[in-house]
Amino acid sequence: MQTLQFTKMHGLGNDFMVIDGIHQSFEPNPEAISAWANRHTGVGFDQLLVVEKASDTAYDFRYRIFNADGREVEQCGNGARCFFRFVREKNLTQKDEILVQTARGVIVLRQAENGGVVVNMGSPKFNPAEIPFIPDSSADKDRLTHIIVAGTLSIPLVCVNVGNPHAVVLVENVANAPVAQWGAKIERHPQFPERVNVAFMQVLSRNHIHLRAFERTTGETLASGTSACAATVAGIRLGLLDSAVTVSQAGGDLLIEWQENQDILMTGPAETVFEGNITL
Repeated sequence: MQTLQFTKMHGLGNDFMVIDGIHQSFEPNPEAISAWANRHTGVGFDQLLVVEKASDTAYDFRYRIFNADGREVEQCGNGARCFFRFVREKNLTQKDEILVQTARGVIVLRQAENGGVVVNMGSPKFNPAEIPFIPDSSADKDRLTHIIVAGTLSIPLVCVNVGNPHAVVLVENVANAPVAQWGAKIERHPQFPERVNVAFMQVLSRNHIHLRAFERTTGETLASGTSACAATVAGIRLGLLDSAVTVSQAGGDLLIEWQENQDILMTGPAETVFEGNITL
């Protein structure tokens, strides 16, 4: 039998099991990951993060993300901050800035002056084919706001990919928004062939929004970094927000900046909860 060491971490309550796949032999198994994710009988987490060697010496690490159902996904912003904190705390690097390979390209992580972590998420994508999203017609592919029909509901939303697919829904008050009901319908809607994360956004001012996030396969989480990025760029494109926005979620606040070069910067905390080991 093999004993696998892991670290439990969180970014604003969005929690992760993190595994060093450089100094341990680890082959991700969907059934095992799903069992570990169970909050009653397992470790309990929103996602599993794996640190691996980069495939190219130009980069520092490879970053892999698995949802609670064991499915590998492209990106996780809160997880990226935990990734940076993990590799520094485990002395895998002492660099203040690192280049990390992900399933959707390279991201840049660096130490923030306030002790948090800054993640350069790269540029958002709005082309339906890159999200992916299937518009009602070819004439609709350049629209900013799309309307999807789910049963008796007609829901306006903005589609954007910030490393993973998002649908942003503007609401008057997130406190009473139908996050569970609408999130489940939108996540599995046939116009999103790879499913979609759903961000429910309430605009408080041009520099402040409230957000609730419904994540693929997981449901509502205390916070989502990529949802914060998606909501911010959607709000800016709608003319509702300025370029730097505080995003308040149940787990806490993130600062999101959409720069002139189109890159999105996300700044926020990452915390270690405990260390453990599990027998395979």
